[in-house]
Amino acid sequence: MNDYTHIIVSSILFAITLYAITKIGGKKQLSELSFFEYISGITIGSIAGEVIMGLDGNFFHGVLAIMIFGAFTYLHDFMGIKSKKFRDVLEGKATVLIKDGKVLEENLKKEKYTIDELNSLLRQKNVFKTADVEFAILEPKGDLSVLLKKELQPLTAKDLNLQVAPEKEPYTVIMDGNILNDSLTSAGKNRGWLDMELANLGVTLDNVFMGQVDSFGKLTIDTYDDQFEIPSPQPRKLLLAMMNKCQADLELFALGTESSEVKQMYNKNAEKLQKAIQKIKPFLNE
Repeated sequence: MNDYTHIIVSSILFAITLYAITKIGGKKQLSELSFFEYISGITIGSIAGEVIMGLDGNFFHGVLAIMIFGAFTYLHDFMGIKSKKFRDVLEGKATVLIKDGKVLEENLKKEKYTIDELNSLLRQKNVFKTADVEFAILEPKGDLSVLLKKELQPLTAKDLNLQVAPEKEPYTVIMDGNILNDSLTSAGKNRGWLDMELANLGVTLDNVFMGQVDSFGKLTIDTYDDQFEIPSPQPRKLLLAMMNKCQADLELFALGTESSEVKQMYNKNAEKLQKAIQKIKPFLNE
């Protein structure tokens, strides 16, 4: 076997082997690696490179070495799932660095972090004062989890006792100028609706790079021509205007009738409609 053939065969063989080991390891290999997995990855890559370019070596020995390291990595993940003590020993535990706005210096020294490094991690979380932090925990993978004090946390709909509709995933119905019929059906829309929406926006299908339908049934598009200004549809504001008009009409009808019973009915319904408008106004103004 000449040198070129050796390199080609070795590269293909190791590519298949590494791909198989990565698939066995799962998606975790592609997202965040533990310290042990990081070392294993470097070692496996070094072995592969050495055997591929080592023309006098036996590449089957390299495959065996990679399989051994891959087996260790798989065993590490398997034992980590089965035993918390095993995870704590090999991956470590989370460490509290800030509590009640105060830095825990002993824990900081234990993790070999300086105050500058801590401040840098906090700034990455958009936190610039340690006094604003209720808890800051250094995770085993090196990430810093930060919980702000209650008075500094942003308000949510739950804090305001507002009932909001659940947000669903958007459906991509147009891609590269082509309609994705399955996604369009999943969004509860049809081709006629899509053609009408595109006409309202003043664009043609072949000029649309991507189109998505959100959970409210609104179509948003991105065109190939970045200079093209897409008019913003206003169905929610139009609905709000119609509701305000109906509420004003009810009050006008109440003023125009002589019957006290009818007047009371109009005023009662106008008041109910006004309350409904106040509740949904923040969502219709978006």
